[in-house]
Amino acid sequence: MAQAPLIILAGPSGSGKSTIIARLLKESGLPLRLSVSATTRPPRPYEQDGVHYYFWTREQFENQRQAGAFLEWATVHGHWYGTLRSEVEDYRARGIGVLLDIDVQGAAQVRSQYPDCLSFFICTSSWEEYERRLQKRGEGPESIARRLETARRELERMHEFDHVIVNDDLEVAVAQIRKEIEQAFHERRT
Repeated sequence: MAQAPLIILAGPSGSGKSTIIARLLKESGLPLRLSVSATTRPPRPYEQDGVHYYFWTREQFENQRQAGAFLEWATVHGHWYGTLRSEVEDYRARGIGVLLDIDVQGAAQVRSQYPDCLSFFICTSSWEEYERRLQKRGEGPESIARRLETARRELERMHEFDHVIVNDDLEVAVAQIRKEIEQAFHERRT
């Protein structure tokens, strides 16, 4: 059996990656799973260890990094984030497509190791929409400013991805991504 696709979804905070991923997992009918990343940041009140992230100390993270446990890792807003090989390789071998919700730094690392991966850059059509979405999430002014500065740098790299999806209409964005993922599964079966 051919390996199931490895699918990267990246884009600025407020682009709608999490919402798109939730819809793909719930509605696509495809054998997909979301990789759980490891991080050194503290959990938010609603987050569960092993479900939303693996919440590790810096020492745990560094030990696993040194051991080669990560496909990719990066520092974002002062915290380390990484994708564990164990969250990806075994599932793909069993025919389960793996979604990665990662930043542009991590996406570049994964693409260099897996040139056959499918990558999407999710964005909105306007700068004002990013600001509106971040404010709606209840982000404070300093957090919004930091995330918007990161968004500027990420948007400069959108050309590195296979597909750029403008998420101004969620239904259209999900349908576009689902179509490409279905095609990737089909190509791997034939």
